[in-house]
Amino acid sequence: MIVGGAMEKPLQLCYPVLTLDGKELLPVGICLTPETMTELVRSARTETFPATRFLEYGTVAKDLRSYIEQPPYSHIFCNPARTKAVFDSLQQVEFGQHLLDIYSYFKSHDPYTYRHILTVFALSRLLAQDLFDDRKELSTELVAASNHDIGKVCVPPTVYNKSTPLNEHERMQLSHHATAGYVLLSYFFQDSNHPAAITARDHHERCDGSGYPRGIALRNRIVEIVAVSDVFDALISLRPYRPSSYNLRTALEAVSVRALNGTISTDVVSALISCNRKFQPHYTDCILSHEQRGTPPPDNIYQGATPCQRHPDCDPENEKKRVTL
Repeated sequence: MIVGGAMEKPLQLCYPVLTLDGKELLPVGICLTPETMTELVRSARTETFPATRFLEYGTVAKDLRSYIEQPPYSHIFCNPARTKAVFDSLQQVEFGQHLLDIYSYFKSHDPYTYRHILTVFALSRLLAQDLFDDRKELSTELVAASNHDIGKVCVPPTVYNKSTPLNEHERMQLSHHATAGYVLLSYFFQDSNHPAAITARDHHERCDGSGYPRGIALRNRIVEIVAVSDVFDALISLRPYRPSSYNLRTALEAVSVRALNGTISTDVVSALISCNRKFQPHYTDCILSHEQRGTPPPDNIYQGATPCQRHPDCDPENEKKRVTL
């Protein structure tokens, strides 16, 4: 069931949220109250965002196909009928130019994030085939999955490309991408409750409330699918903070343990494991295990992110500082 986007806690920005061309949407220190977000959306309605089909933009379709033809995705997407269904549905997704420009920026300046967004996009749609019966919900999940990390455009590349441990300030800058993505996508889609905006904000939340930025217990099926896809792809991919990626066995064991410990969805992880099995059985036939026989890559210096927020009590004076949008 899709849970609404109501915010139990008002987030307060530790950093401003800027568009790619430098326009400040919201300043540092402002609380993301319903009134603030309504005002932001109202300002967006004065602009027009002509739409283009995502897979027809630049080399997106070609790039995505090349990524899923590489192991382990080559096996995950080995079923021609299921893969065709993924691409047929992806073909219907349209985005405005402001958003597409961010994808071009990532491709040029942060190839990891560009590749990561595309693979999470496709993997989330594949998993959703098993986990959703409603085609409307499937369509909603697509738009959400493709934009989960868009807020990284507001994070300095020196932070997410750093090969040495992040300091506290850098960890806060990194976590800012979730809230920044929420603001950006609320603006681009002219709706602060749009599934893409909610997913960008909440994809680092966890089922047991241990995530960020709000520390809520995640109960949104769309976000759960994206969160699992996000974790899995991050584990199996090369990153500056470790010399090698997780091998497939170790990555699946790691997500299985997280699911059994209550941090991410067991059903979604079961669907992920099913896609990686030789004959791809139904996900309900996959049993998760605490057993860990794989070995994580050595010298992994990633320390996670520090929630970038100043909730729950926002100073009312900050509301007076809100920019006129």
